[in-house]
Amino acid sequence: MPQEVVVPFLRAYRAPLAAASLAALAVLGLGGCDSGSDAKSAAATGPSVLVPGKPGEANRTMSAEDAAQQRTEDDSPNSADIAYARMMIEHHAQALEMTGLAPGRVESSKLEKLTERIAAAQGPEIESMRAWLTEHGEDEKGDGHEHASMPGMATEAQLKKLRAAKGKAFDELFLTLMITHHEGAITMATDVKAQGNNIRIEEMADEVVAQQTSEITRMRDMQ
Repeated sequence: MPQEVVVPFLRAYRAPLAAASLAALAVLGLGGCDSGSDAKSAAATGPSVLVPGKPGEANRTMSAEDAAQQRTEDDSPNSADIAYARMMIEHHAQALEMTGLAPGRVESSKLEKLTERIAAAQGPEIESMRAWLTEHGEDEKGDGHEHASMPGMATEAQLKKLRAAKGKAFDELFLTLMITHHEGAITMATDVKAQGNNIRIEEMADEVVAQQTSEITRMRDMQ
């Protein structure tokens, strides 16, 4: 019996196989009944891949080679990709606001350098996401609904408290808020990797996960 491998990262949104291809596979399958053990042996040489179906549709099984090819054929952005870019622009903007409060308030030189590192990374990332939205004919704001519940965002009351803090009190509050903020960004990036369809967005999400996971480790060491 062929080994079946579940590959969750293959998007349910990838372009479906053409009906003609399905028909051809069906014909080949029928022909295989008459070709004896050679065909059965050939079918068993590689693992099959279980591809999640769209909402309301059954999962599909195809060869690993066909599944890999389908993954690269169509990376048209879906709603998850667009929402991610819009939300992450706003999410990053708050991180820049928080790091911008550090001069004159921060006590630790290590933390000061980290705030500069965060700003240096997230500023260009904002511009990359804006450029991506423009490239795909999307505006930055959208209808605003996707911004309603971004994980990790500091409240206005928390930001007000951060603005008023100095020295050690600033350092402690900044670390608490920014760790939570980074964890929220990682959650968003992980979600779009599962729900999105565009390769560039997936690459940017990978960068967010790698960069901010490293920064969380640094910040926890400072607490």
